[in-house]
Amino acid sequence: MNTERVSVRVFLVDDHAVFRSGVRAELSRETDMEVVGEAGGVAEAVAGINEAKPDVVLLDVHMPDGGGVAVLRGIHSGPVCLALSVSDAAEDVIAVIRAGARGYVTKTISGAELADGIRRVAGGDAVFSPRLAGFVLDSFTGKSSVPEPPLDPELDSLTPRELEVLRLLARGYTYREIAENLFISVKTVETHASNVLRKTQQSNRNALTRWAHRRRID
Repeated sequence: MNTERVSVRVFLVDDHAVFRSGVRAELSRETDMEVVGEAGGVAEAVAGINEAKPDVVLLDVHMPDGGGVAVLRGIHSGPVCLALSVSDAAEDVIAVIRAGARGYVTKTISGAELADGIRRVAGGDAVFSPRLAGFVLDSFTGKSSVPEPPLDPELDSLTPRELEVLRLLARGYTYREIAENLFISVKTVETHASNVLRKTQQSNRNALTRWAHRRRID
């Protein structure tokens, strides 16, 4: 009987169920880790992560509806995110790091290396292969050939909770449905919605929905 205490709770996000099963099987061999949830899409991931409150999110970069960046924008602060992708393109690495990921590894990584990377990001380290780390350094020293993403001060001004409310508003939820979904009062939803309208400089809910869809927040 294994008596070692689980110290790292992991949430898997990848739109390929077979890949998630493989990662889960690999991590099941690690006595100090527990997979506490998984998701195959952005909305499912945001809801699952915010509910499960894992220590580390293992995050696919390319998925429908905004990919890993959309997940990073939707989750509450708390878990650290390690991107895991088939892509080793500089623009993908830089995009998720700018969105808040703590590291980036490719899917060619071994199970043991992946487990080590998860432990390291959980402990506060940043985890990259040397080549991918070079992309990040170049980006922050102005030497990267990848263009800077356009600034979006209105979007960046929203809190994680306001982003959640915005996403549900864009999907057509009523205030009461949003309150039930987020386990908050209708009055609180109204306050968040008012803040979102003010910060995004939109005059009404229809305009706000179009604004959100243009940014793939839905």
